[in-house]
Amino acid sequence: MIRQFVAGLRARRTGAVRAATVTGVVTSLAALWLVPAGAAPGTADPAASSSTAAQQQVLEWTADDSMTEYASAPATAEAGPATIVFENSQATGNTTGMSHTLTFETGSSEYNSDVDVNLLASPFDANGGRHEIEVNLTPGTYLYLCTIPGHGEMRGELVVTEGGGGDDDTTPPEVTAEVTGDQNEDGSYVGAATVGITATDSGSGIDTVEYNLDGEGYQPYTDPLTVDQPGDHTVEYRATDNAGNTSDAGSTTFTVVEGDPNDTTPPEVTAEVTGDQNEDGDYVASASVEIAATDSGSGIDTVEYNLDGEGYQPYTDPLTVDQPGDHTVEYRATDNAGNTSDAGSTTFTVVEGETEDTTPPEVTAQVTGPQNAQWDYVDQATVSLSANDTDSGVRFFRYSLDGGSYTPYGEPIEVNGPGEHTVLFHAIDHAGNRSEDGTVTFTVVAAEGDACVESDIRDTAVVAGHDSTVANVDTGNGCTINDVLAGHSKRGHGNTLATVTEVADRLAAEDVISQPEKRRLVKAAEHAAR
Repeated sequence: MIRQFVAGLRARRTGAVRAATVTGVVTSLAALWLVPAGAAPGTADPAASSSTAAQQQVLEWTADDSMTEYASAPATAEAGPATIVFENSQATGNTTGMSHTLTFETGSSEYNSDVDVNLLASPFDANGGRHEIEVNLTPGTYLYLCTIPGHGEMRGELVVTEGGGGDDDTTPPEVTAEVTGDQNEDGSYVGAATVGITATDSGSGIDTVEYNLDGEGYQPYTDPLTVDQPGDHTVEYRATDNAGNTSDAGSTTFTVVEGDPNDTTPPEVTAEVTGDQNEDGDYVASASVEIAATDSGSGIDTVEYNLDGEGYQPYTDPLTVDQPGDHTVEYRATDNAGNTSDAGSTTFTVVEGETEDTTPPEVTAQVTGPQNAQWDYVDQATVSLSANDTDSGVRFFRYSLDGGSYTPYGEPIEVNGPGEHTVLFHAIDHAGNRSEDGTVTFTVVAAEGDACVESDIRDTAVVAGHDSTVANVDTGNGCTINDVLAGHSKRGHGNTLATVTEVADRLAAEDVISQPEKRRLVKAAEHAAR
């Protein structure tokens, strides 16, 4: 029938435009995400890119269903141009449709920060989950990780050496030393001094670090060295890399003195609280309390803390507080002359952090429309879908009609073709959890005895040329409101005010139109009668 054909054409046209719009947005977002920092899309020379790619190394990461580690990842690479490939697809073991990212850390002083990689891959994206980016690696170590909220810890290190994988490394390591401790006015260390040694090598990497205290011979260095013997001291230090290059020996000289036995001044003590904070200043998941004490007289003997009134305990390392609630840490220090500082205190609040989301979205379907005695839908069925996720939220929501490709769901699906139909649907949240495919099956049949084969399918009901703005809906037997008005006109009644009022009263009584719509029909008839 013409009416059903036109309605179906409208639904298909609207769905096609909607699908094209969503696809265009997703494709645009993917394109924006994958452009390297500082690069302009469309400016690359294809010939030059092909030539460069033929000469450079290819480094490939893959992801599967795991939320704690990549399926595969390179551990080493050589400095210079490289093609980074990141694939998260069914071929790499992803059976849930979970999205993953490959991100290079650029905000840490401990790692190289000169390469900006931020690739988002999903089995459902335009590239099927496989993406590439061109980079230029420099010697050192890169930290890579997954940055999607709700994922577990997915990270690793990529060690980059000079060309040849370190075999051509002829540069020795760089080594430094730092001396810390309580100092008096002369700069001497009171009671003891601590020597920390740091070695770095951007070529083949550090093999060994050694120290030599006061000419006693070189020893392996593992932890900071504590020197508490009064007198002048010299510490020499050196490091050797994996290519056999040994640095020149460095040295640091300092003096340790005994504490003042007549010291009557207590130590100075401070505390610092660190951790991730929310907008209210509360610490999310945990807070770390670090206490520092200095004494330039006899030197520090003990440092203590008291958490929430549980009693003083010896302080050795930063204190981690992860119990949600308000907390108070008191702290004090005692020097070697027995002087104890006044107790200081710091107060803070810890709140629960976000828990890992492992629950897929909840998805439901509802089919509505007029039905016959066999529960088949007459002329048309409307499928309404809904998805809800209280944790990370719904990211993708798709459906497939009668075995077709999956389409993003936006509005109810109108199905008017006669026959049996099946709609599959699922949703994926921001943590990558995918719901199981839901299914709804129904049958659409054509109406029997359609009273108006050549129906007036204008959008609104029109009375003698006056638009009532009332939707020209089917009145229940295949005839629209305009068909009913035209039928009265053909029978000689015309579109008089009385006739339209009679039709409007009947349609309102049958709940075909609302009372406000009835009044608009009558108003249009009043205008026509003037």
